[in-house]
Amino acid sequence: MMTLTPPDVFTNESVAQQLVEIGKEMEEAEDLYSDLLSALHPNFRRSGTNLLHYLILRSKEIREIQEYLHQAGLSSLTNSESHTLSQVKNVLSWLNHNHPLSPLGGCDFTTALWLRQSNAERLLGIYPVQDRPHIMVTFSAEMMIESALVEQMLNEGMSIARINCAHDKEEDWLKMIEVLRKAEFKTGKTCKIYMDLAGPKIRVRSIAPLKATEKKQLKLKEGMELTLRYRASGKKTEENDVIYVEPREILSCVRVGEPIVFDDGKFEATVVKVDPGAVVVRVVRISAKKPVLKPEKGINLPNSDLKIAALTPDDLRNIPFICKYADMVGYSFVISPEDVDHLRAELEKNGNGRRPSIILKIERLGAIKNLPGLLLNGMKDESLGVMIARGDLAVEIGFERLSEIQEEILWICEAAHVPVIWATQVLETMNKTGYATRSEITDAAMGSRAECVMLNKGPYIVKTISMLDDILTRQMGHVHKKRYIMRPLNIARKFLETQAIRIV
Repeated sequence: MMTLTPPDVFTNESVAQQLVEIGKEMEEAEDLYSDLLSALHPNFRRSGTNLLHYLILRSKEIREIQEYLHQAGLSSLTNSESHTLSQVKNVLSWLNHNHPLSPLGGCDFTTALWLRQSNAERLLGIYPVQDRPHIMVTFSAEMMIESALVEQMLNEGMSIARINCAHDKEEDWLKMIEVLRKAEFKTGKTCKIYMDLAGPKIRVRSIAPLKATEKKQLKLKEGMELTLRYRASGKKTEENDVIYVEPREILSCVRVGEPIVFDDGKFEATVVKVDPGAVVVRVVRISAKKPVLKPEKGINLPNSDLKIAALTPDDLRNIPFICKYADMVGYSFVISPEDVDHLRAELEKNGNGRRPSIILKIERLGAIKNLPGLLLNGMKDESLGVMIARGDLAVEIGFERLSEIQEEILWICEAAHVPVIWATQVLETMNKTGYATRSEITDAAMGSRAECVMLNKGPYIVKTISMLDDILTRQMGHVHKKRYIMRPLNIARKFLETQAIRIV
């Protein structure tokens, strides 16, 4: 817990001086990073400048200043993400009317609001309901038997269709698109298409257990050791059960002591030995009722320096189809600005003048560390979005840190005026069973701070869309991004009305 300085140590003059110094650093950053800012698309130049201002503000320890400002009844800069330097100047004008910062420069609140909405509508389309986030729904081949289901989905509030290129084939994707277009025509609704690149599949390819009775799956217990290999080497491994993994590169990326996590966090192991072509790990945690590891389950290496290309050969083969039909392309496994350059080049090469907008999927620790650089590179394009892919992200950073990190991503994207998609397991139980848990309702309401909320496929998808629409619409009366709005409360109105009747 931070120890606060006694309030009488601060004065208007001392706080103003600290803010002036921060403001000057923001103004100097515009010159320092002028080449970087000039490379941005005109749609994002003011946004990129504001992002730099915000990063400077958030690099400072200002909590004591905030407390002083709050007690003085002034803005504590807590909601300044979208218009940072402008807000600093506004506060200074109350503390010291003669502050030396330039009256020009900085993105004011009204401009920021317009930029955020323009960038969101350019990427995602016109909001179906005023300020209510878009609802994205994942499609699958089995959903596409006929268009009646898709018509219901559109009528309940779906405005973006997601096609995951990790599943099905081009002919299936084309069928999904055809059914969607027919449903659009019949309902009069419009719906954009988002396609996810699969990215590298870091997973268990197959299992060779010591006990033949276990066949293709393996019962794990804490303390047991496993050998990871890329494929059978001809050697017979007697001492350990063998897990064949892909891609090959992960075996050379890990170091002794680093964690390896299997099956969405259900099993965690630690690397105890690294040999050419083989890695030995020891199981240290099991968080599953049935401790059985099966093929095709994912692998996460949160602390390893992964040198794996973000675009796979399959991704490259799918890009021409994506360029032809998709409005947005989700970039899985993106980590560095160079990754963005690579995808942009492939889209330009295959697009024939038509290019889907890039959605940066933040699902790796490296992507979080490089988020400002990823945004500033992506802002060279006409439109850009970010997806908080909370499934892999939670495994990468630890479930206990997810709420903190997803907040940080929302803040930084708001500073850049870049729209955000809130994804992974939203109303998942509702979608599977028809009944939502209490925690799911709260999580779905948090999605109101993004510009789009993603649902997975499920047998109760129509009911789930309807519930999500209701939750988001209600929540938008109370919260805009992370700023609370004082909508008239029925609780307050009814109490006062009741009291008035009693008095009469």
